[in-house]
Amino acid sequence: MINLAFEPALSLASSIRQKEISSLELLELYLRRVEAYNPQLNAVIFTQLDKARERAKAADGALAQGESWGPLHGVPMTIKESFDWIDSPSTWGNPVFRDNYPQTDGVVVRRLQSAGAIIFGKTNVPLMLGDWQSFNDIYGTTNNPWDLTRVPGGSSGGAAAALAAGLTGLELGSDIGASIRNPAHYCGVFGHKPTYGIVPAQGQLLPDVFAPADIAVSGPLARSAEDLAVAVDVIAGSAGSDAAGWRLDLPRPRKTSLKDYKVAVMLTNPCCAQDNELTDQLQHAIDALERSGVKIDYNARPAVDFERSHHVYLMLLRAATATRMPNQEFTSHIESAAQLSGGDWSYRAYVDRAVTLYHRDWWQLHNEREKMRIAWSNFFQEYDLFLCPTAASAAFPHDHEGERPERTIPVNGGHEPTTDQLFWAGLSCLVYLPSTVAPVGLTKSQLPCGLQIVGDYLQDHTCIEFARLLSQELGGFKPPSGYD
Repeated sequence: MINLAFEPALSLASSIRQKEISSLELLELYLRRVEAYNPQLNAVIFTQLDKARERAKAADGALAQGESWGPLHGVPMTIKESFDWIDSPSTWGNPVFRDNYPQTDGVVVRRLQSAGAIIFGKTNVPLMLGDWQSFNDIYGTTNNPWDLTRVPGGSSGGAAAALAAGLTGLELGSDIGASIRNPAHYCGVFGHKPTYGIVPAQGQLLPDVFAPADIAVSGPLARSAEDLAVAVDVIAGSAGSDAAGWRLDLPRPRKTSLKDYKVAVMLTNPCCAQDNELTDQLQHAIDALERSGVKIDYNARPAVDFERSHHVYLMLLRAATATRMPNQEFTSHIESAAQLSGGDWSYRAYVDRAVTLYHRDWWQLHNEREKMRIAWSNFFQEYDLFLCPTAASAAFPHDHEGERPERTIPVNGGHEPTTDQLFWAGLSCLVYLPSTVAPVGLTKSQLPCGLQIVGDYLQDHTCIEFARLLSQELGGFKPPSGYD
């Protein structure tokens, strides 16, 4: 029988509601596990225990009076360090913001609490949320619970590691370059990148930043697809002045049986090498889907040049992150861009060019994006989903040497630039589409891998429902050994 700590959030909520366990007892269970396992993982980097215990007691008291706070009533959870939570650090792993302790809760944090969640801590991130590893000079390095010598992913790496090791009931992450999907894939949990714009960004912005970044979204990580569906419904919706006139009504899943789905599959990367072990395991998952009646098409593609799409994504991605950049760093990019040769399209060159784009050039790239969005919309008139990898490999060994553009990951005995993984990240990010990552087993090296499920605009629940049905076929989340 699975350890209670590894149960999905909705199962935990049901156990609390049925009074099989109290919210306080469940919180204490997770705190004991944090004490036992977090020293080797370094996933949870901040806690507010008195605050959490008081709220758990209040949740139990409310239940005794017949009250329900919502679908997450009494469920202990953690959130990514970058989200605003009163009296907790939101540093983004940057010592410059070491003293940034917000005095208000972010919108999505408030919504989770209003749905009954008991937030007790925060999880680790890379510097400025900009890596597929999770290490920084404030909190140190987070390890993957499947193999401590490997990365948990990033930037929501602490979130995925904590979930996989059974240190928390649910997690909240963010994604601009697979920062939810990549850690979910590396750690063997579920993650959902929502449709752009449906989840408010207020409360995950740096001090004195008020404009949400292009492409960036906030979304849940969990141990079940059902948890993702509920969490999306809780955190999505208009906020601020928009709430006066706009209401979000996400469509329910297009289909509820695998045999009714028609999907396209793309398992090879046109821009870089793909790990054979990973591809083999993903193919096993696709084969299982086909045996279950899913209509599989390996050739169907939207009318999009994927190499051009990747180019546009990299330019708009790096342009979006330029808003976080100090003036001195921005000036250095201007100087570097002026020295570039016309044929230099290394990742560092992409950064220099994108950071210093003229607005007219940005708008032309955005116009290309809008054309691609139409192509994807037309594609989803015939196909329900687009299935593909999440990254180029399973979790890779820690590597803190040099700067990220120069780092590589091992793939099929060779080495590929780490940044090449952005191809799978940008496929849905660029065009604002939802995508869910669902665990589909282990590679021959016994590392988890996840299948990325991309859906049409606002079809978040179709992606998540397919992940749920897939998990029924393949078993869904399985905990790593050594965390009993």
